Amino acid sequence: MGFMLVFLLAYLLGSIPFGYLMVRLFQGKDVRDSGSGNIGATNVLRTGGRCVAVVTLALDGAKGYLAVLLTSRFTSQESTTMALATAAVVLGHVFPIFLKFRGGKGVATSAGAFLALSVISVLAAFLVFGIVVALTRIVSLGSITAGTLFPLLYFFTAHNSNTSLSIVFVVYFCSALVLLRHQENIRRLLTGTEKKLIGQKK
Repeated sequence: MGFMLVFLLAYLLGSIPFGYLMVRLFQGKDVRDSGSGNIGATNVLRTGGRCVAVVTLALDGAKGYLAVLLTSRFTSQESTTMALATAAVVLGHVFPIFLKFRGGKGVATSAGAFLALSVISVLAAFLVFGIVVALTRIVSLGSITAGTLFPLLYFFTAHNSNTSLSIVFVVYFCSALVLLRHQENIRRLLTGTEKKLIGQKK
């Protein structure tokens, strides 16, 4: 399978804006007009409710997982092509062509993509995320912490066959992209104005 075709298909899959579609379907609203304006599950939670947010989270993760899984199947687990699919599906979510390149922050889609490469490392990152959110009630801080530590978690837990140079690059690339997309959150954390997770409607 050619590199350009892999990139294009994975990017288009990543570009499917499930958060936008779910809120539009169940609430009749544009999720980008509320809260942070983001199409990710956290903003969907604030604007569409818990159930819609859970579905969004699952679908955003599933498209990342599916992109890498299908690439793996069709390329006999060729690491460079799998790394390309990982980067492309995350870029699609962050810069979706269907929403004029205004997308999410890439956390769930990255988690889904890496789940196809190393289940243990993603579970470890989820554990870090869960602990931070439970202690602070700040979702963005959990995402930032897990994203920062993910390269270390990946290389301690991933199988040797999934630590080629191309995979190393995409691990750092996706972690850096997630942190870059959280710039505003980092600023608010530093000034003590970041919103905490509170009770949400179902």
